[in-house]
Amino acid sequence: MKPDLEVALDKSDPAETPLILEAMPEPGIACLTLNHPGARNALSLEVLYGLREKFERLGKDDNVRAIVLAATGPAFCAGHDLKELTAHRDDPDGGKAFYSETMSVCADMMQSIVNCPKPVIAAVHAMATAAGCQLVATCDLAVASESARFCTPGVNIGLFCSTPMVALSRNVPRKRAMEMLLLGEVIGAKEAADYGLVNRAVADADVMEEAMQFARRIAEKSHATVAVGKEAFYRQIEQPLSEAYDYAASVMVENMLFQDAEEGINAFIEKRKPEWKGC
Repeated sequence: MKPDLEVALDKSDPAETPLILEAMPEPGIACLTLNHPGARNALSLEVLYGLREKFERLGKDDNVRAIVLAATGPAFCAGHDLKELTAHRDDPDGGKAFYSETMSVCADMMQSIVNCPKPVIAAVHAMATAAGCQLVATCDLAVASESARFCTPGVNIGLFCSTPMVALSRNVPRKRAMEMLLLGEVIGAKEAADYGLVNRAVADADVMEEAMQFARRIAEKSHATVAVGKEAFYRQIEQPLSEAYDYAASVMVENMLFQDAEEGINAFIEKRKPEWKGC
């Protein structure tokens, strides 16, 4: 089955603002919602800059413990805005400068998720294609509705999904990643969960609540411990085994000196609920 590539070429996109909704539905939990359904929540340059700014800012907000990323409309995210990219072919340089800026900002935005000390949870209610699939793969956790679909279809239109490949190949087994990249076919939510692209596939009506449950459980933890753990996870996973152990051991020593580690261990021994200090 091939995805409908026209989703990112919608001719009737209304000018909607804001393109990204931001809310704090519960204490400690921020929610970002892609809000350009007419364009299937395509990642225009404006949206990429907006997401990067929000992840960087929320990462520094002491009131935030976890971030849920959702979307409105018939698609979660259709990837890069093909209309916007195509329009720049008429630039004097054939669009090269604009394409370079777009891919650079996209890479920065994806890395802002990884570098954000607050865990980011994707709540995927519908189709996530190309850079939209990359966005899901980049998030720390992901919940998909049973009707959600995923694909990296660039090969079908002569534009290999090279940047989505970076996140995809770091989250699913190599041969699964190559199958998605070379065939450009749609996979369902259950397959995505089996591949490791998402954590869970749930009933359509439950996807947001399941993502919020993840966020609530994370928000209950020591945010200092979560932050040091998230950073350590992404650093060690790219290191050779011996270097990873050396680095992880140093992180454990650092973490052991936290007040929250002392409090958490004492609370466990004393069979009581810990009172986190955040340091």
